[in-house]
Amino acid sequence: MPLYAATIFLSAFLLFLVQPLLAKQILPWFGGTAVVWTTCMVFFQFVLLLGYAYSHWITTRVAQPKQNWVHLAILAASLAFMPMMPDAMWKPDGTENPVVRILALLFATVGLPYFMLSSTSPLLQAWFARAYPGTSPYRLFALSNFASMLALLGYPLLIEPRFDNPDQSKVWSIGYAGFVVLCAVLTWKARSLAPLAHTPTEEAPAMQEPRPTAGRIALWLTLSAMGSVVLLGVSNHLTQNVSSIPLLWVVPLAIYLLTFILCFEGRDWYKRDAYLGFLVWILCVMAWFLADKSLQFELLWQIAVFTVGLFFVCMFCHGELARLRPGPRHLTLFYLMVSLGGVVGGVLVGIVAPVTLPGFLELEIALVIVAHLALALNLGRAVPIVAMFALVAVFTTGALVYRVHTFMQDTIHIERNYYGVLRVKETTSRLEDEEARYRSLVHGAILHGEQWLNEKYRRSATTYYRGGSGIGMAILAHEGLPIKVGVIGLGTGTLAVYGDADDVYRFYDINPAVERIANTYFTYLKDSKAKIEFVLGDARLQLEREAPQQFDVLAVDAFTGDSIPTHLITDEAVAAFLRHMKPDGVIAYHVSNRFLDLKPVLLAIAEKQGLEYAYVDQRSNDGDTTSDWVLLSRTKKIILRPEIVASTEPVAPQPGWRLWTDAYNNLLQVFKH
Repeated sequence: MPLYAATIFLSAFLLFLVQPLLAKQILPWFGGTAVVWTTCMVFFQFVLLLGYAYSHWITTRVAQPKQNWVHLAILAASLAFMPMMPDAMWKPDGTENPVVRILALLFATVGLPYFMLSSTSPLLQAWFARAYPGTSPYRLFALSNFASMLALLGYPLLIEPRFDNPDQSKVWSIGYAGFVVLCAVLTWKARSLAPLAHTPTEEAPAMQEPRPTAGRIALWLTLSAMGSVVLLGVSNHLTQNVSSIPLLWVVPLAIYLLTFILCFEGRDWYKRDAYLGFLVWILCVMAWFLADKSLQFELLWQIAVFTVGLFFVCMFCHGELARLRPGPRHLTLFYLMVSLGGVVGGVLVGIVAPVTLPGFLELEIALVIVAHLALALNLGRAVPIVAMFALVAVFTTGALVYRVHTFMQDTIHIERNYYGVLRVKETTSRLEDEEARYRSLVHGAILHGEQWLNEKYRRSATTYYRGGSGIGMAILAHEGLPIKVGVIGLGTGTLAVYGDADDVYRFYDINPAVERIANTYFTYLKDSKAKIEFVLGDARLQLEREAPQQFDVLAVDAFTGDSIPTHLITDEAVAAFLRHMKPDGVIAYHVSNRFLDLKPVLLAIAEKQGLEYAYVDQRSNDGDTTSDWVLLSRTKKIILRPEIVASTEPVAPQPGWRLWTDAYNNLLQVFKH
């Protein structure tokens, strides 16, 4: 028994440790966007399904000891993937579909080892049921989920802060080799086990239970899929306005696994009526928080509501699964359907939703489905209970309708792809005592530029890019001279308004939809006298491949919100940018951010690189900060200009913080209190 427990524990620990480990390593290659984690989750769920299908096939279709020899052979073959390290050849060039590229990369890097880890828990539970008849194998399922949760929570709290990426891969590879040894020993020992159906015990009648009906299998699939959809929906909701980082990935996934542990551990943690009561309350609260725009930036409340909500929704889905689970004879079929449901949920959120839904509406839709599912499962009970769930179904549906209405309000164009949701909004406001219309570009919930439509003001720099901003003063310092400006993050193209006929403005953006929208709904690029260049793809990867550009100014405008790309704010990133700067050129980082204070990070990098540093703070008339820029330069020529000095604010160094590099960052340190 201890050998079964140890092998299942180690396999589950490695299975879920590799998810954040590998996703973080490839995150910079794809622009640091949330699509990386969502796609990784689709891959992991799909391979988990393959592993469960393999376990079901080999235990029901392949006789012993042949099944043991097959398993031993595949275990040995999987060692060829070690050490587990993504090859740089998979770095994108900016034109391909990121989802396809990420999936291919993951299959080539860890496909077979992950497949073997995925098959371990159901396969060993089937062997365990034969080796120890009369003992429930479902507690081993709870043990595997407990190990998975430890791996997920241990990664951001213990492993990520202490080990660089290459060391993480080496430690994981050593652990995998140990797993292969343990699993091989068990596989060898299990070669002479009798088939489950022929095990002579008093449980024999239960083992001859009829095959589950199609309706029961469909219910398993639906409950599992909805748990997966809500998991990924909550993950997207929490990361789209902060950052796509391991901590915000693993907390929802750990909660998801915790509910599996509680529901399948065997001690009846799922008290059905109690959790149904909580479900009624939390579905309404989650729907309200999604529909009410005034609550979208209440970060702590958002985290609290949606993590608690995820727990109760998954307790319902997984508790009902546990209540409807079959006996040991159909155990592998049950796990296969649960895994298939997870894949269906992942595909719906990660692949189908970005090309079919206009915005991040999958979580709202999921809440409506869960409410109706709870209603359907409680039909026939007391009238007050049925009425209560009917009201919840009506409320969540109404909240979805209201959310769609407010989302589309004043919107003249909306476009969603794997990099997020872009909306062009047109609004009327007062400008110098007259009515004027303006258009704004919103990415997710964050403003990425706006433009007045009337002829008098349409060539004015607005929002974060006014003449008194850090970037505005850095560009205007070269007034009358031909300059070359690089811009990471196109937005509406506002900075092009500063361009003269002998200037070059070179924009970088990973999202192909941004260029199309900037040229169609805004006129900054068309009106500019400068030569406009556009480069599609992750800016850092493109700059690493390009010859030195000799920029006078490079604006790094990627940190105002959404999922911030941390690979653009590391020691190596600044070094890569410096290669493209003139001797007295200025790198201008836009650090206006609702939740994160990135100024000390850049100060530490500047000190390491021997650069001059200035934090330029532009405030609006009411005193609120509207535009924060950090200027870095090899010389003081631009930074000491009087207008820049007058707007410069001091930044306190953080000597206890570790320097941010490609192998290390710590977003917990920079959260604003």
